[in-house]
Amino acid sequence: MTAWYEKSFGEDYLLVYKHRDVHGAYEEVHKMINWLKLRPRAEVLDLCCGMGRHSLALADAGFQVTGVDLSDVLLREARELDADHRVRWCHADMRKIPLGGGFDAVVNLFTSFGYFPEDIEQLKVLRAIHRMLRPEGSFILDFINTAYVQKHLVQHSVREDEGQRIEEYRRIRDGFVQKEIHITDISAGTEPRIYKESVKLYSREQLSEMLEDADLQVDQVHGGYDEEKYDEQTSPRMIFVGHRPTD
Repeated sequence: MTAWYEKSFGEDYLLVYKHRDVHGAYEEVHKMINWLKLRPRAEVLDLCCGMGRHSLALADAGFQVTGVDLSDVLLREARELDADHRVRWCHADMRKIPLGGGFDAVVNLFTSFGYFPEDIEQLKVLRAIHRMLRPEGSFILDFINTAYVQKHLVQHSVREDEGQRIEEYRRIRDGFVQKEIHITDISAGTEPRIYKESVKLYSREQLSEMLEDADLQVDQVHGGYDEEKYDEQTSPRMIFVGHRPTD
């Protein structure tokens, strides 16, 4: 059976998430640089880079960047945006990265984690991050804050864009936050195209333990790109910043 993430990051994804802006990516990258304390020309891996917003912002900040993603569609968009070929783009599963490692930093942003039903598969991602990093190399794992999601989940929303009706249904079930997206061509009146998303929810303690199991050390946890400290009840995100200890 095709996994949801193999189907959902296609052409319609570009429509549903077109509101994600480039300017915001540059502001977030500026914050990341301060957290990671990167040297000039550092080598950075953007794991699950999508359309490459943050990869390109990192390249513009003077770093040597590699973007990895499973979606051919999103990588195509990234390459089109990267007219000057500043970034090395790589098609790969985040659990099995076909690169040599030795990166100064690995970033995994905006909930590009928790996609698999089993914890062991999530752990494979963290071990891949460990493998990609040089000793003392830094990482960012940017994840949703479970308590915040439970309080603020919008169960249903609908909007129109480019002649398409986009209807989204959200729920928390069996430890996962799930979304079902229905996209209908308004003029054609055809049946909706349906996509699903499913992300496993973790507490700060659970993710900290998984990172430790992958031999990654947590140095800080932030509650968002505008919040220095994480608060379980009020922070929208859990952004783990840490490093790979010396072997």
